[in-house]
Amino acid sequence: QVQLQELVESGGGSVQPGGSLRLSCRYNYNPGCMGWFRQAPGTEREGVATIYTGGGFSTTYADSVKGRFTISQDYAKTTVYLQMNTLKPEDTAMYYCAAMSWCAMDTSTVEFWGQGTQVTVSS
Repeated sequence: QVQLQELVESGGGSVQPGGSLRLSCRYNYNPGCMGWFRQAPGTEREGVATIYTGGGFSTTYADSVKGRFTISQDYAKTTVYLQMNTLKPEDTAMYYCAAMSWCAMDTSTVEFWGQGTQVTVSS
């Protein structure tokens, strides 16, 4: 059963095209995988990036953000980050942190959602 407010996000905001933002998600348990999803108005929630929380910290990215976004995790495994560079207007969306049972760009694998943080890219 999905529960809310197990994950605490921060770092959204407004930025011009080409700019950067870093999202943070603090969590307090040990999922198999952490990730970020996003949802623009009128669209389905889509996977952006995932990071395996076990050894190696293997990462995956949606094609639309490869080379621009970087997901990472702190050593203590309490916070996951999404560094977003070269932002485009089409990146505008509500971004959600997600704790998953395994790494996949699929909402069905999500155990907990963050509350969401808005990212707006416009000139």
